[in-house]
Amino acid sequence: MSDEKSLEELKKEAAAKAKAAALAKMKAKQEEAEARDESPSEEESDLDLAKKKAAAAAKAKAAALAKQKAKEAETQEEAPSAEEESDLDLAKKKAAAAAKAKAAALAKQKAKEATEAEAGSSDSDDDKEKAIALAKAKAAAAAKAKAAALAKQKREGDAEESEDASDDKEKAIALAKAKAAAAAKAKAAALAKQKRDGGATDGDPSDEKAKAAAAAKAKAAAAAKAKAAALAKQQRDGGATSGDASDEKAKAIAAAKAKAAAAAKAKAAAAAKVGGKAATEAEPEKPSPNQKYLDKYLKVIQEHLGEDVLEESYINRLSKDVPTLIVKRESYFKLAEFLRYNEQLGFEYLSELHGTDFETHMEIYIHLYSYKNSQSVAVKVKVDRDNPEIPSLQPVWAGADWPEREAYDLLGIIFTGHPNLTRIMMPDDWVGYPLRKDYEPFDVEV
Repeated sequence: MSDEKSLEELKKEAAAKAKAAALAKMKAKQEEAEARDESPSEEESDLDLAKKKAAAAAKAKAAALAKQKAKEAETQEEAPSAEEESDLDLAKKKAAAAAKAKAAALAKQKAKEATEAEAGSSDSDDDKEKAIALAKAKAAAAAKAKAAALAKQKREGDAEESEDASDDKEKAIALAKAKAAAAAKAKAAALAKQKRDGGATDGDPSDEKAKAAAAAKAKAAAAAKAKAAALAKQQRDGGATSGDASDEKAKAIAAAKAKAAAAAKAKAAAAAKVGGKAATEAEPEKPSPNQKYLDKYLKVIQEHLGEDVLEESYINRLSKDVPTLIVKRESYFKLAEFLRYNEQLGFEYLSELHGTDFETHMEIYIHLYSYKNSQSVAVKVKVDRDNPEIPSLQPVWAGADWPEREAYDLLGIIFTGHPNLTRIMMPDDWVGYPLRKDYEPFDVEV
């Protein structure tokens, strides 16, 4: 049994050794393979480095060649420029030599001419003087002829311009006279017609008409004469160009028209004054269609409130003939209640309420309307400017609420008995009342 165990152990040992040897062999193979894999990468890195060095060397060589070529080009450019400069200097020298030669030849020729001139100086001086005198005489004759031609042309042009200007001026004068005469005739015809239409009047109006017509005619004639004299004087003075003559004609026509218009206005005013007097005497002013309503209001008010309630009453022609009542300040609220609740009047609608600053006093204006009677009335009341207080109409007409607040806000009028008398347009802390004539802004930047 021990021999067998020892044999088995030997087998196991042999197997372990064989396995270890196999593992070592396998490990050696793997290391060889890894070494093989690493060697190509190193070779590749060496190859890349060699390529980079070769490229750098090529670039350096190319740069050196480019630099060398640039130097050669500069030397080539400098060489021709030097040659050109030498050629230019040579040409200059040749030109200077030619000029000197030419100058010498000219000097020689002048010397020769001077000697010849000295020999026959006496004859040549006489001929020169004669030629100069003849040339002067010809120039003087030509200048005189030219001056004579210009003077003749100017005289002819001035004559034509003066003739045209005189014709235009005469036409303008004739036109102005005709207009003035026509205006005077029209005025006389109008006055004659007015006199015929007016019928039999007193002697004084007819005399005034005749005097006015005569005065108008005299003014028109005097204006026409003055205009004609001015134009004649201007024509005699003359000397203006065609453009100036046109301007003067236009001015003359405009002045004549203005004078004729002024004369016509004066005549019309005189006739209107005379005719107005006659019309006033002949035709009294027509009564207003609302006069009967005003009479009704006054009768009812006097019957119930007495005659001391109103200061004045009238028909307001500038406001659609509305009957207007000016009430005393102490009777303002009493009259408002009466107008609202009286059965004969019944003004149930307040359409307007506003205040006005007249500097001497304040004024409240209200406009009322009666739907039952289809009638209207206006009421005014004066308020003390230093103490602008008046009873509120809000209890009578609820629509007076906001208008009274507006009058308080902008004018400072205090409506006693108003349920909420506060500012309605301006801020509560605003200083002053903007619609007063003496208002000065508290904030200077406003």
